[in-house]
Amino acid sequence: MASLSSLNNFTVPLAGNPGQGQGLLMPKLGYRFRVTLVSFGTNGTASTELTKQVIMVDRPKPEFDEIKLDVYNSTVKLAGKHKFGDIKLKVRDDVNNAVSNLVGEQLQKQFDFYQQSSAFSGQDYKFFTSIEILDGGNGAFTPQTLEVFQLQGCWIKGAQYSGGDYAKNDPLEIELTICFDNAYQTDAAGNLLGFGAAVPRTAQVSAL
Repeated sequence: MASLSSLNNFTVPLAGNPGQGQGLLMPKLGYRFRVTLVSFGTNGTASTELTKQVIMVDRPKPEFDEIKLDVYNSTVKLAGKHKFGDIKLKVRDDVNNAVSNLVGEQLQKQFDFYQQSSAFSGQDYKFFTSIEILDGGNGAFTPQTLEVFQLQGCWIKGAQYSGGDYAKNDPLEIELTICFDNAYQTDAAGNLLGFGAAVPRTAQVSAL
């Protein structure tokens, strides 16, 4: 006799379906991800050395300015211009100096610290960041990409190099604060989804 499963009951009961189990969807896991930086440093191609040494990364943080319209007895609030908050990218500093050299090259592209000379324009130093959320596959099982966050117009706003400490066993790290102009979501094939996907726009112009 097959055992009865109670796993469908491990979720919140939904309105209109009393007593009917819905089952819980598998969540995306925070440690299944991959970060690729393109045109970072002087090479101009995707940097796999940074990809291998990533410790953590933020996902994009879109937010909107608030527009307040004072009316007769109250206030109406509308969405204003959007912006993306900075993200953090933390990497390990390897003994071959591959990571620190790449970070240094990118910083030098933005500003030559020795010659005290700045870049001519933003296109001379901005890079592209791809943050892939993966399904956990590896080795003989090719990892599948669940979604991708594409960040455009990236540059390093700040770089924090961790220091030595005789009382700790931690590896040295470099934490980058990355500022960027735009971001959108895609699937593995590059199709837009989430923020960035096409949505219908209303033709009504009179109502708030």
